[in-house]
Amino acid sequence: MSSTTDAVSSAATESSVGVSRAPKKRMRKALGTIFWISICWIGVVFLLAIVASWIGLDDPNNGDFSLINSSPSWSHLFGTDDLGRDILSRVIYGARVSLIVGFGAMGLGMSIGGTLGMIAAYRRGAVDTLVSAASYVMLAFPALVAVIAIVAFWGHDIWKITIIVGVASTPLVYRVIRAATLSYATREFVTAAKAQGATDTRILSRELLPNVLPTIISYFLIGVATVIILEGALAFLGLSVPAPTASWGNMINESRTYLSDNPWLALFPSMAMFLFLVALNLVGDALRQSFDAQESKL
Repeated sequence: MSSTTDAVSSAATESSVGVSRAPKKRMRKALGTIFWISICWIGVVFLLAIVASWIGLDDPNNGDFSLINSSPSWSHLFGTDDLGRDILSRVIYGARVSLIVGFGAMGLGMSIGGTLGMIAAYRRGAVDTLVSAASYVMLAFPALVAVIAIVAFWGHDIWKITIIVGVASTPLVYRVIRAATLSYATREFVTAAKAQGATDTRILSRELLPNVLPTIISYFLIGVATVIILEGALAFLGLSVPAPTASWGNMINESRTYLSDNPWLALFPSMAMFLFLVALNLVGDALRQSFDAQESKL
């Protein structure tokens, strides 16, 4: 009996450590030049958004009426808008809105949907049936319609938008994380951990989470890109952050009237959004491919 217990313990330790370390090895693996360029660009956008107030930019909400719709120059590198406001300043400050809504909403969605997905996949039974049924009900209702209706009714403050979009993303996150967890929930290292008497909390946090983490990260980044696009769509409906607060979506929406006179007004926020979304998708896709390649070797 003692030898059997020792064997199970040894198998649990080796399997758990071996599989749990796999994500770290995947993260260390070279992911290509484009991946690291994308990471650098995302970091630059984050840094500029954080330090915008301390790098001497013009006030994004106050303009010079003598410089309305000016072309790019040394004093205004991206030009000015229809109210004489510096476009570069508004693009950088506008990144804050996109980052808060994108990362905040997906963070909330991952916290709720990801946690429920892992628990449902691990426990199965009535828990899985109940939570999955609730997710199907939420998915049956058009998410975009629900977001527009709730934002229009409740208000379009940045934090309200973040909460609404985050809750709306929960069922999709749940389905993805549940599916990813199912592939590990019956593995040998989980069975061995149960045989050793490990608690459900320990198994979820120490055995399953490290293995599901690559999927969480890759889907999180792609989800952030989707939420940023959604914020832009809300801006076109007048339901994003209220003026004069700058956001990429608001700037693109405001530029429609002045495209013939001032194409820079649409070009620069569109390019900023496009490049950031491409970078997020490239990073997320590279992580997913690396994860899939590593899984095929197991």
